[in-house]
Amino acid sequence: MIKPARDIFKEITTPAYVLDEAGLVRNLEILADVQRRTGCKILLAQKAFSMFSVYSLIAKYLSGTTASGLYEAKLGREEFGGEVHVFCPAYKESEIGEIAKISDHIVFNSVRQLMRFKDSCAGKSLGLRINPECSTQEEPIYDPCAEGSRLGVRLCDFDESVLPFIDGLHFHTLCEQNSDALEQTLAAVEERFGKYLYQMKWLNFGGGHHITRPDYDIEKLCALITRVQERYGVQVYLEPGEAIALRAGWLVTEVMDTVRNGMDIAILDASAACHMPDVLEMPYRPPLYLSGKAGEKKYTYRLASRTCLAGDVIGDYSFDEPLEIGDRLCFEDMAIYSMVKNNTFNGMPLPDIAILHTDGSYEVVKSFGYEDFKERLS
Repeated sequence: MIKPARDIFKEITTPAYVLDEAGLVRNLEILADVQRRTGCKILLAQKAFSMFSVYSLIAKYLSGTTASGLYEAKLGREEFGGEVHVFCPAYKESEIGEIAKISDHIVFNSVRQLMRFKDSCAGKSLGLRINPECSTQEEPIYDPCAEGSRLGVRLCDFDESVLPFIDGLHFHTLCEQNSDALEQTLAAVEERFGKYLYQMKWLNFGGGHHITRPDYDIEKLCALITRVQERYGVQVYLEPGEAIALRAGWLVTEVMDTVRNGMDIAILDASAACHMPDVLEMPYRPPLYLSGKAGEKKYTYRLASRTCLAGDVIGDYSFDEPLEIGDRLCFEDMAIYSMVKNNTFNGMPLPDIAILHTDGSYEVVKSFGYEDFKERLS
């Protein structure tokens, strides 16, 4: 990621999501190389990153998009091109016709949904999401294999009578993980569903693969993909979301005021609740450029928002110098799960969406105003 120690970050209107084009291209080149080496196809999972103004750039490297429903499918078809894949835990009858028109692969979450809508999706490549019952993570909110999960068909519920109607199987069990977790998951998939893979045309490994992280074992990933494709004669798909724009964007914010209540508190024009909801949902502490943990540097501040929510706190950070009104702070890794999840609670303005291009120029792609807040409400 390009370090944002530039005058331009002192001049832009805040708050603003700023995409680092060079960082995006770096990630795309890594993903394209995996495709080249293995023959797999990699799709952009739009649920993590839907900044369609750069879809034409991403489309030069990846094979298509994956969607969680009708609207994302339409966005992928209109702005990206390539293959459009859709998975939804349950499809509405009023939407399935349009989904079928614009999609290439349609993955169902249950045998009942597949049998209900297969005729409406005639001519499309249909699949079934499976649950290999292999948990590789500790966060229950992100574990589709946890007991009570609604996602995917377990082997005990798999009905072999559906085999004539499907071309592929889909599993998605990972979240921000390395290829060792994929290796463990694949072993469970093959143990439970391996006999069916010989009858499939494709196998979708889902998302959660942190392929563009510096410590990711790409050699192991490529070996796993190649082995599965050669053994079962299937086309392997991967649909990472975070990996596309990992470490490729900031949320730039301004210090509006400082107060003290047992500690120094800085009030920002960015909000955890509105602009980076994962901070409160996980919880998650976003990295902040030129800062340290509380007490690590000389001056520690609690960074909070100007909303009226008492708990709208981003976290405690330390700095070499005291914060002053008007200072700009750059939260890192803010391209993913930010624009797609933000909201206007409390009448908070949405951040600008902008690009720092590889040539150093700064482009505001989208600005938001009062009408964007108002029109959502009635």
